Amino acid sequence: MKKIVVLIAFIAPLVFTNCVSSKVFQDLESRYAKAKNEIRTLEASQDSLQLALKERETQLESAQKALKQSHLAANELQMALAQLKEDYVLLGKSSDQKIQESIAQNNALLKEIALKESALSAREERVDQLEELIALKEAALSELKQRLSDALLNFKGKGLTVEQRNGKVYVSMENKLLFQSGRWDIEAEGKKAIRQLAAVLQDNPDISILIEGHTDNVPFSGQGGLESNWDLSTKRATAVVNILLENDQLLPQNLTAAGRSEYIPIAPNSTPEGRASNRRIEVILSPQWDEINALLNN
Repeated sequence: MKKIVVLIAFIAPLVFTNCVSSKVFQDLESRYAKAKNEIRTLEASQDSLQLALKERETQLESAQKALKQSHLAANELQMALAQLKEDYVLLGKSSDQKIQESIAQNNALLKEIALKESALSAREERVDQLEELIALKEAALSELKQRLSDALLNFKGKGLTVEQRNGKVYVSMENKLLFQSGRWDIEAEGKKAIRQLAAVLQDNPDISILIEGHTDNVPFSGQGGLESNWDLSTKRATAVVNILLENDQLLPQNLTAAGRSEYIPIAPNSTPEGRASNRRIEVILSPQWDEINALLNN
């Protein structure tokens, strides 16, 4: 561009001074025209370059904006990553604490289960012991019942029965074997039966002996200083105890006398036969449960 301006400045004086020939002028004019064309071309090129420069500037600006956004996004990602790492650390600590708490709870539960299993095992052992003791006592009662039945066989059909029920042995003697009506002194045949009973019981010191007197519902007339069937039933039970204690092998602390009056009948009192059945002495034999009670209380 600078060269063209210089050339024009050089040609102009020559034209105006008419110091050059026509040929030279034409040559200069041709060169001038060519120079003008080059100027136009250069100007067009300059416009294109400026346009391209603007496009590049626009692209650069866009690229810078994109880069800035990328930096922002990268910063956000870094912040998110840092937060994630922090959360992970906290989660790890929290998880460790929860794991430790869970382990502690499990250990406590295992300890409780072990204690319950130990208690259950001890209880099962006590149950086994109880069952064994009960079985032994039941067997002893069955043997006692059989021995009594054999020993008192000669009184069969005379108002004397022996039976086993509810874990006890019952020896029942009707009044016709023992007493006259309204009296409590024992007849000879009755004394014989009671003494034979005592001979069997002397071999069983671990048996509790309850003697119960029972009457029918006919009101007592009050003879002999007695006022009611309560008095009569108690007197008769005590009379049986006295005969039993003639055998010094029996332990007095194992015996109990009780009057039940008319209130535990075994038959209706509406017939003579029923009233006769209700007038009776019952000797109730039961094992002593001290060992079993001790096991139950442990």
